[in-house]
Amino acid sequence: MCSPCACLLAAGPKRVTGTHAPPLCSAPVHTPDMKSSGNPPTAPAPSSLLQLKGLQRLHVGPIDLQLHAGECVSVMGPSGAGKSVLLRMIADLDPHAGEAWLNDAACSAMPAPQWRKQVTYVPAESGWWSEEVRAHFPPQFDFARWLPLLGLDPQAGDWPVDRLSTGERQRLALLRALRPDGKVLLLDEPTSGLDENAVLAVENLLRMQMQEHRIAILMVTHSQAQADRMAARQTTLHNGALIERMQESALGATA
Repeated sequence: MCSPCACLLAAGPKRVTGTHAPPLCSAPVHTPDMKSSGNPPTAPAPSSLLQLKGLQRLHVGPIDLQLHAGECVSVMGPSGAGKSVLLRMIADLDPHAGEAWLNDAACSAMPAPQWRKQVTYVPAESGWWSEEVRAHFPPQFDFARWLPLLGLDPQAGDWPVDRLSTGERQRLALLRALRPDGKVLLLDEPTSGLDENAVLAVENLLRMQMQEHRIAILMVTHSQAQADRMAARQTTLHNGALIERMQESALGATA
């Protein structure tokens, strides 16, 4: 990704280790209600940028999904369905069963910080660890170029974080997540606090990243209109299963 920001994503919790801890992004953790052939997951076909196989945590999964370079896939579903749980599993932030691959590289074979630099999770409310906005960006970040693209004051880099509105924080967190080695963005309601003009500005930036830099996006949204505008494929998380829209229609037709 041609990125405005090369800052490190917050490292998040470390991988769980030890004889009683389930591995992150590893072969499925065997429990009485989980079946397995006993063989490790097979590496994905090289045509997919990101592939998930058997991801499962709490009430979500097992999830299988392929995400291609330059593609946006939307995830919808009611509150509590586990959409954030899904994104955090993919980002290797929480213990879970199953495996994920980026191209042909398995998550379980990669150090967690290296995975998260390439598969970046942007929560609905991102953390801020310093009082000043500028401290969250690398020294070379061009605020004057990038902030106006999202309808932000180019001087906002010199503001204290406490001055930012919820919507300003959301847009700055998105810019902070863009990085030269990033390949996948996991966006958790990235425009929930924004007015219509700001929503469209964020969507335009995301399209630019997909078209020019082949970034893949998995985006949680509660807006059907946004899913229609942005997503090549639309999915719903229902009863722990990720169902594509065509599958959903077929299920309704046979009900």
